Amino acid sequence: MALRRPTAADGPAVTALIADCPPLDANSAYCNLLQCTDFAETCVLAEREGAVVGWISGYRPPSDLSRIFVWQVAVSSAARGIGLGGQMLDALLDRPATAGVRALTTTITEANTASWRLFESLARRRGSSFARAVRFDRAAHFAGLHDTEFEVTIGLPQPVAEPARKDIS
Repeated sequence: MALRRPTAADGPAVTALIADCPPLDANSAYCNLLQCTDFAETCVLAEREGAVVGWISGYRPPSDLSRIFVWQVAVSSAARGIGLGGQMLDALLDRPATAGVRALTTTITEANTASWRLFESLARRRGSSFARAVRFDRAAHFAGLHDTEFEVTIGLPQPVAEPARKDIS
């Protein structure tokens, strides 16, 4: 299994993977292309034998660079049960693009038990706090057309370290 940054060429495969992973919200192909290019440093793509089998989209909110927001985690049915979601989250947190991050946030609907388990497991592995609160309410924010999204905040005991710098003299 290879974990890497996405490129524009990965856009169609990411779109197809998300479509095959309900209950994830389908984004436009253009949105996925932007994630694969403009946000590539904070996204993770998993490949097995040339096929895209996993995806994490994320970004550091400009209003709070001490956080990384994980937007979506998608794992193909062909790659479930091997801990790929957790591996991708760890790979994301180990990247230079997340240096200085003190918390990971995401939103999850109540019924998405796989996501709850994934992020609870991350908090346990990292010895981190885990908090949840309503972020976007079904009635107030989605006009009753989407389930309430709970924001999960996982505090990281130590900020993600800056990568070691090599002296190139």
